[in-house]
Amino acid sequence: MTVLLCLGTVYSWSVFRKPLEDELSISATQSLLPYTIALLFYALLMPIAGFYIPRLGARRMIMLGGLIVGFGYICSSFAHNILTLTLTYGMITGTGVGITYGVPMAVVARWFPDKKGLAVGLTIIGFGLSPLVTAPLAKNLIDAYQVRPTLLIFGIVFTLIILLMTIVLKFPPVDWQPKEKTSASTVTSRTVTYPKTLWKSRSFYGLWVCYMIGTFVGLSAIGISSPVGEEIIKIDPGVAATSVSLFALFNGVSRPLFGWLSDRFKPRYIAIAAYTLILIACILMVNAQEGQVITYLVAFCLFWFCLGGWLALAPTTTLRLFRPEDYAQNYGIVFTAYGIGALLGTLVAGSIRDWFGSYTYAFYPMGGVAILGIILASFWLKRDRPIETS
Repeated sequence: MTVLLCLGTVYSWSVFRKPLEDELSISATQSLLPYTIALLFYALLMPIAGFYIPRLGARRMIMLGGLIVGFGYICSSFAHNILTLTLTYGMITGTGVGITYGVPMAVVARWFPDKKGLAVGLTIIGFGLSPLVTAPLAKNLIDAYQVRPTLLIFGIVFTLIILLMTIVLKFPPVDWQPKEKTSASTVTSRTVTYPKTLWKSRSFYGLWVCYMIGTFVGLSAIGISSPVGEEIIKIDPGVAATSVSLFALFNGVSRPLFGWLSDRFKPRYIAIAAYTLILIACILMVNAQEGQVITYLVAFCLFWFCLGGWLALAPTTTLRLFRPEDYAQNYGIVFTAYGIGALLGTLVAGSIRDWFGSYTYAFYPMGGVAILGIILASFWLKRDRPIETS
């Protein structure tokens, strides 16, 4: 949780955007580039890191990723143009996050094989709750020291914290089992047959597309949270930044909740519920007017809540559908959907703002893909369970 708390600062990027736009004289689309590229590299490195986690071990992977994350933040503090910032924050920091992110989840999945969904959900709550701490912290540091020193401080502190956490993160012994197995009789009475590879499973493609849609909307909303509050609702910039902490609370709480639900219900039902909440949020924002702070808060709480839910639903579904022993590699592949959703979503949101002069129009495509997600989840996630034979 502590490692992911540091990594989740990427979700606080909206607090950095306005100061960077003023200091570097860049557009809304350009200020989203470092964030977008960071999410893209974060997703691209996940399958590569997943391959090496079982081979190099949890501690070595976290140490490597933590050093790269800190290096990226520190280099970003010296960036004087958007291209350099995209390289340092987007590529370098994003690479470090991608290397590190999957390790804690792989570790807890091994330690809690009988409660995978809840364990993974509780672990990644650190990533979701990160902006609750780092968004107001970043805002206060920017006000006191400006944006570049803030990036430098974050880089140094995150490096030290992540390296410290390598002391306690490790896989259990090879033959380790929980002392109490509540479902032991059920497990021993049947044999579960998993698909040999992801590529031969229809469920993989259904999960990948649905995950991509969920992250497309969620990451679009996260990237524009503060600017929407300031430009459409006309709230104070400080209040807009502080509201990100409230959104982060919903993003964090939804992860163990969706993980718990994923242990008990079919993924397609949970996916449809998440898309429905997204659609409601889009309708609220399309009709939002100046001064409607409650509408803004409710809508973006729903956006962040559903994104957090998908980030618990996807890994838990991966654990259910495919061999748990191959989880690190499998989820790395599934996670590429996150990268595509991030790339498309953030570029679309920023471009619509530049084209039409308002973020309001960004909620129309978000609502459209939510409807598409409901349809796809109803059909593609039907075959969501592995074949079971007595």
